[in-house]
Amino acid sequence: MRDYERLAFQHGPDATLILADRVILRASARVEAVFGWTPRELEGQSIRVLYPTETDYELIGERARRAMQASAVYRDERFMRRKDGQVIWTEGKGTALDPSDPQRLAVWTYRPLEGEGGVKGQLTPTEKRIARYLVNGFTSKEIALALGSSPRTVEVHRANMIRKAGVRNSFELVGWLLAAGGS
Repeated sequence: MRDYERLAFQHGPDATLILADRVILRASARVEAVFGWTPRELEGQSIRVLYPTETDYELIGERARRAMQASAVYRDERFMRRKDGQVIWTEGKGTALDPSDPQRLAVWTYRPLEGEGGVKGQLTPTEKRIARYLVNGFTSKEIALALGSSPRTVEVHRANMIRKAGVRNSFELVGWLLAAGGS
């Protein structure tokens, strides 16, 4: 039976991590396809390397810790960072082996959600593409160049996203994009 358990962990359909105090003990083979890191590169590192910002790491970690004390499985949608620095939209699911101390030992799975629902489900396909550039720190001119459109077109889409998010400016929009998936 042991070989089947190892096979299931290593080759499951989602990237799977075993964490102890938010340090990656084991990583499945699928992490390379999802995050660009080999399992060996991730093992021994803080999960922080997979978060776009320190604030995301802290806020999502605290929210997950509280939720895992109350429920067997925590699920959210969030931006995560690949090895190449690209920010991707993912679904994260975690379970704690000790609910009284959820971060002591936990198992997490991640899968990309490109084109799926959640917060980004409120956005048009073009807005989703622009959002990906925004959270990576691109300017309107840089986004326009990458997408083959005008900066004014990017600004119109950004304004629509600001309206949909109910925020006041681009800075708050990026915060909303990064945090709203877990709420």
